This record gives sequence, structure tokens and C-alpha cells, in this order.
Amino acid sequence: MPPDTDASASPPQTFAELVKAMRSRRLTPSQQRIASYVLADPEGVAFMTISELASVTQVNEATIVRFAGALGVPGYPGLVRLCRQQLRDEAQLVRRFDSGSGLTFTQGVDLPAVLQLEQANIARTFARVDADTFTEAREALAHAPRVHVLGLRKCHSVAYLASYLLGLVRSEVQLITPSTGTLVEQLGRINEGDAMLAVSVHRYSRDTVLGVEHARATGATCISLTDNASSPLARLSQHTFLVDGASQSMLRSMTAFTALVQALVFEVGRSLGTEARRHLEQEELLLGRLGVYYDLDVPSPGIAAPDLANDL
Repeated sequence: MPPDTDASASPPQTFAELVKAMRSRRLTPSQQRIASYVLADPEGVAFMTISELASVTQVNEATIVRFAGALGVPGYPGLVRLCRQQLRDEAQLVRRFDSGSGLTFTQGVDLPAVLQLEQANIARTFARVDADTFTEAREALAHAPRVHVLGLRKCHSVAYLASYLLGLVRSEVQLITPSTGTLVEQLGRINEGDAMLAVSVHRYSRDTVLGVEHARATGATCISLTDNASSPLARLSQHTFLVDGASQSMLRSMTAFTALVQALVFEVGRSLGTEARRHLEQEELLLGRLGVYYDLDVPSPGIAAPDLANDL
């Protein structure tokens, strides 16, 4: 049965109107697959060719053209334009805040919805990880003379986690922190053969892009965690991981970034084997010697142990 169309309806002018059209029209099974993909990953569609979208949705290009026409969109370029408009809108902090502030919360409904979205982010991210890319990135992070990690603003938390975890299983890991005013000096420590792990999402931090450009020009192996194939990090890096960060609020999710970092570092540790174990043992000895962690078995000085008898 052909999809329902409404000749009197005006063509969608925004992504929100496109979503409304996709949900209100009766679509064929093939067109429903396209609609599901557009709803799940508008950022990805924004930079896909029609042949790429046809491949991931397992339809032919003519079906995509008919899908766009059924929604009143002027062909595939019109569909891409609306997705890119959505990408620009989501990049604006004020727009993201306004979108999030309009959410309504119903007891027992929203938390599972958020969890499902985070699960989908992780599933989509790991589903498109190329095995060869993962292996080559792991080996670079394990065996490069030094690893430099760079991520700013929201991505700093992911970069910090990556540098901290890598530092547990190997030596010579540097977290680049331009906020100290020594970006030039820190970038100057990058040598040929080193590895650079960079994290950035739209809108991309200028210092992160410049850092990766310098690392690549120096001869370092560049590994990027970013959000779509049009990212400048993807263009500059030898190994790129596209990570989903869809969110219901104004805050882009970093859950899948964190999961991917942990997976990479775990495999780096496995690749290093006894070397990683030895590094962990040295770390543990130093932690104990310096008394870094609170000892539950030793009362703090000047604080009397509780009299449990009084509580009986």
C-alpha cells in the first residue's frame, strides 16, 4: 500500500516538522526503516551520501528519494538539509537548554527511557567499530613511546579518564591541559612515533583540532573519538571512532565515549600483558606507601572509635 500523503500539507521546514511528518504518515516497511534511522541518528544522516544511507538501511536509492517525496521534502538533499539544521540547532547551548526545559517527567517512565537511550548510544557506537581500526589503535596506545591525550570542555572528562586509565597500565602518558597556558610547551613534547588520543564533539574545540594537526604533522599516530565523519578530527586522524551522544536534554551524552575508552584501555592492558601487570603492581605499592586511600581499619587521629554499646 502506498504511503499516505497530504497534498495540502506544507513541506517540513525544520527537523521537528520532519519528525512530525514521519510519525503521522503511513509508510511502507522500507520507508519505516529509513525513518527509524533518521530519527535515531540525524547527525549521521547529515553527512551521509544517499548510497551510504541506502546501504545502512538496506534499501535502494530510489526508495530514499520516494521516502523524501512522501514527506514533502525536495529529494535527498532536502532531507540532508533538515538533518544538518538539527545539528546546528543542537550545537547551540541555549537551544539545547530550551529543548530540555520543555521535557515533562512522569513517575516510572522517564528513567527507563533515558537508560534505553544510553543503551542505544553504546550499542550503535560499538556496532560500527571496525575491528582493524580497533586493533591498530590499541597497538598504537600500547606500544608508542609516549601517549598524549587531549580533550577540552565537556570532552575533558573523557580525556582525563583515558589518561588516568592508560597511566595505570603503561608509562609515559601525558594529559594535555591548555588551561595552564602551556599548550605550546605540551605540544612540543610530541615526537614522531608517539600516539595522540583526542576527543571532541560538535562544536569542535579549536585547540583540540590544532593539537591533532600538530601531532599528525610531527609523525604521531592520531586516534580520535568524535561524533560524525565530517569532524575535523576524523579528517586528520589515522584511526577514528564515531561515537553516539544522543540525549533527551540540552546535555550531550558522554556515556558511549566512556564505555569505548574503557574498552580500549582494557585491551591495551591485555596487549601489554606482564608489562601492564608490573606497572599496576608498582602503582599499588606507591599508593600504599603514600597512604593515598582511607584505611577503614585504622581510626583517624583524634577521632575516638564509636561506642557501639550505646547503640544497643
